[in-house]
Amino acid sequence: MIADRRDALPYPHLFAPLDLGFTTLRNRVLMGSMHTGLEDRKRDFPKLAAYFAERAAGGVALIVTGGFSPNFEGWLTPFASRLAWPWEARKHRQVTDAVHGHGAKICLQLLHAGRYAYHPLSVAPSKVKSPITPFTPRALTARGVERTIDAYATAARLAREGGYDGVEVMGSEGYLINQFLSARTNRRDDRWGGDVAARMRFATEIVRRVREACGADFIIIYRLSMLELVPDGSDWSEIVQQARAIEAAGATLINTGIGWHEARVPTIATSVPRAAFAGVTAKLRPHVSLPLVATNRINMPDVAEAVLASGGADMVSMARPLLADPEWVNKARAGAPQAINTCIACNQACLDHVFQRKTASCLVNPRACHETELNYLPATTRKRVAVVGAGPAGLACATVAAQRGHEVVLFDRADRIGGQFNLAWKIPGKEEFGETLRWFDHRIRETGVSLRLSTEATPGMLAGFDEIVLATGVTPRRVDFEGHDHPKVVGYVEVLRGEVVPGRRVAIVGAGGIGFDVGEFLVQETPSPSLDPALWMREWGVDPSFESAGGLRPPRVDPPAREVWLLQRSPGRPGARLGKTTGWIHRSTLKHKGVRMVGGVEYVAVDDEGFHLRVDGQPQLLPVDHVLVCAGQEPERSLAAPLQAAGHRIHLIGGADVAAELDARRAIAQASRLAAGL
Repeated sequence: MIADRRDALPYPHLFAPLDLGFTTLRNRVLMGSMHTGLEDRKRDFPKLAAYFAERAAGGVALIVTGGFSPNFEGWLTPFASRLAWPWEARKHRQVTDAVHGHGAKICLQLLHAGRYAYHPLSVAPSKVKSPITPFTPRALTARGVERTIDAYATAARLAREGGYDGVEVMGSEGYLINQFLSARTNRRDDRWGGDVAARMRFATEIVRRVREACGADFIIIYRLSMLELVPDGSDWSEIVQQARAIEAAGATLINTGIGWHEARVPTIATSVPRAAFAGVTAKLRPHVSLPLVATNRINMPDVAEAVLASGGADMVSMARPLLADPEWVNKARAGAPQAINTCIACNQACLDHVFQRKTASCLVNPRACHETELNYLPATTRKRVAVVGAGPAGLACATVAAQRGHEVVLFDRADRIGGQFNLAWKIPGKEEFGETLRWFDHRIRETGVSLRLSTEATPGMLAGFDEIVLATGVTPRRVDFEGHDHPKVVGYVEVLRGEVVPGRRVAIVGAGGIGFDVGEFLVQETPSPSLDPALWMREWGVDPSFESAGGLRPPRVDPPAREVWLLQRSPGRPGARLGKTTGWIHRSTLKHKGVRMVGGVEYVAVDDEGFHLRVDGQPQLLPVDHVLVCAGQEPERSLAAPLQAAGHRIHLIGGADVAAELDARRAIAQASRLAAGL
C-alpha cells in the first residue's frame, strides 16, 4: 500500500525513503555542503540555524553543513570554522535542534584544507605548493599524520555531542585527504605514500577511527573524488580501489566529488550541462554495495528523478538549488516544478561571495543566508504600487510587494517580461536564465500582480498610485569615434534579438561581461555545448568513459562560427573584472575559439575598409564586416523628472539606479529589499 502511494507521486524514486540500517532518510534529497560564511563566527550561528531550518522545513532529508576543520592547521582561512574542543560543540546544538525540529537529519562536514589553506601554517602530505594559494605548505611528519587522523576522530565525536546525526569526511576537490590520495601531491616514501594502497591509508584510517569513536549508529558520508580533472590524477582502477577500501573502513554513504579547485574544466557553472557527471557515479555503482550520491548540476526534479530511476545513484546532492528555493523538495512532492525558483548556476552571489570573504546568498533568492533579516511579512497598510519595467528588478519588486498584500500594477513597453534576461538566455551556456523568467511568470499569477505588457507608462497613467518604482533598466551607451554611424556599427541588443546577423568577421567594442557574452554568441554554432553533454565533454577534454588518469583527454574544439576580436580601451587583460569563479571559464571559452582579446586599444574610425585602431601607438586595420558595440550602458530615467515635477516620490532600482555594470544580483536584492519595506 505504501509503495502504491509512492508510485502515485510525480517523482516516485525521488521520494522513496532510504533505509541506512540504523536510521531511515525520508527521501533521496541530500542538501550538499556549501560554505556560506555563517559557519565562521559563533554570533552567526542563529542565522545558520534559521538557514538550515528553512531547508529542513522545505522537505530535504539530509543536510550537510559547510566545512569545519578538525584543527587549526586545516583552517581554510585564519580563524575560520573549526570543531576541535568541547565548548565549540555546544554552540552547534541550536543548529541541529532547528533541523531536527522539522524532521530532517544533519551531518557536519569535516574538511581539512591542506595546501589549499590561505594561511602560513598550512600543511600537506608533501611540500608541494598549490597553484591557487600563496603559501607553500609544510610536509606533515609521521607523528603529524597520526595527530591529524586523531583530530578527525575527535571532531566527529564532538559533532555527535553537538547533536549531529553524522559527518561527511571531505575526501575530494583537492583538499588534504585528496592530496594524500594523489601521486601528484603525495611524494612521501613512508607508510603514507608510495603505491595506491599506501596513499589511501590516510583516508581509510580516518573513516575507521571516526567509526570507532562514534559507534555504529552514526552516519559517515565519505566524499570520494571520482573524477579529478587534473593531469596525473587517479585513474578509474584506483578510484574503484579507494571506494572499496572506504566501504570496508565503515562508511555509510559515498558522495561524489568532481574536480579539484585547480582544475581547468568547469564543474558547476551554468555552462555545464545538467547532471553532466552523473555517469561517473553510475559507473561506480556495480563495484560497491553502499548507497551512492550523485551530484553537480542537478537542479530540477525531472533531472533528479531521471538520475535515480536509471539506478546509477541512490541519492542526489544539491546545494545551490536549495539556496535558490528552500521549498524545492515540497514543491517537487506537490508536483509543482513550475513553482520552483531554479538555480541558474551563475555563482554570482554564492561562491563569488564566499571567495571574497562575504556571506553567501543567491542571485535569484536574496533571502538565502539572510533569513533572519529579510522577510516578506504582510503589509500593515495596503498600498497601490506601480512598478515600471518588467526586467529582473521590476519582477522581483512587483512580486514581493504583491506577496505582502499590496495592489501592484507592473508596466512594460515590451510584449514579454524579462528585460535583459531575454537577451541573457540566448547566450550559449546561459540557457538556465530562462528558468528565472519562467518562475517569475508563475509568481506574477500566484501573487496577483496586474501585468500590463506592450504599455508605455506615462506620468498620467501613474497618477493615483501610493508608490512608484522605476525599474526601467538601461540604454546602451553610444560610441563617439569617427564612423560611429557607419552601417558596419551595430549594437549588441539588435544582434541578440536577431534583428542584425553579423558577418564572418566581427570586432566587439567593450570587454566587460556583455562583451564576453556576445563573443560566445558569435563564435558558437548550434547546438550549445551546455545542452549537449557529449559535445561539452569533447570541447573541454573530459574522457566520457572516465577511465583515464584524472578523467582527461585532449580537448577537441569545433571551429568558431566567426573570426572575432574582443577589444577594450583600458590596458591589461580583457575580462579581469569578470566573476571570480566563472571569469576564467569565459576567457578560456573564447581563447579556445580563437578570439583575439586586446587591451589598450584606441578606437580611431570605421569605414568601408574596416575598423581603424591604434594599439600601443601603432595603427592597425581590422578588415571586419561589423563592429559590435558593448561599451556600457546608461540608466533609463526619462520618467523620473516629470514624475518628480508632478510631486511624486519615486524609487529607482536596478539599472535605472546604477547602470555602470549590469548586475542582476544587485538589482534583484535591491528590489526585494525595497518591496519588503513598502
